[in-house]
Amino acid sequence: LAGLAAALPLGRWFWALAAFAMVAESNAVNVTDGLDGLAACTAAVALVAMGVTLLGAGQGELAAFAVCMGGAAGGFLVVNRHPARCFMGDTGSLALGGALGAVAAAAGGGATVPLVLTSGVFIAETLSVLAQVAYFKATRRATGEGKRLFRMAPLHHHLEL
Repeated sequence: LAGLAAALPLGRWFWALAAFAMVAESNAVNVTDGLDGLAACTAAVALVAMGVTLLGAGQGELAAFAVCMGGAAGGFLVVNRHPARCFMGDTGSLALGGALGAVAAAAGGGATVPLVLTSGVFIAETLSVLAQVAYFKATRRATGEGKRLFRMAPLHHHLEL
C-alpha cells in the first residue's frame, strides 16, 4: 500500500474520493442486501481482506477494526443463513458499507485499489441497477415502451429467477 500511495497522489481530490467511497460503499452494500446472507457474507470477506491488506501495510489499528467488523458480519450469518430468522435491514447494511468506506478513507489514497478489488460484488450489483434504469429509460424514449435489460434488478434477483 505504501508504494501505491506514492504512485497515486490525490492531493485535494482525496477528500472527494473519501466522501464518495463512504456514500458509494454504504449504498452498494444496501443494494446487495436482499438474499439471506448475501450482504453479510460479501461484506465480511471484503472487510477481512481490507484488514489483511492494511495489516501488511503496517496500519494495525485500522486492520483490527476492519477484521472485527468482518467478524461481526460473519457472526451475523449464524442467524441469517437460509431460511433467515433475523434480518439485517437498512441499518445493518448501511453500517457495514459505511465501515468499509471509512476503512478505505482512513487508510488514505493507497487503499483505493484494494477497495475496488474487494468490492467487486457490490460494484456489480450497483452497476446492474444503474444499467437497468438507463436501458429502460432509453428504450422508453426511443420506442414509447420501456424494455428491461435484466429480468429483475439488482443482479442477484435476476440470477435468482
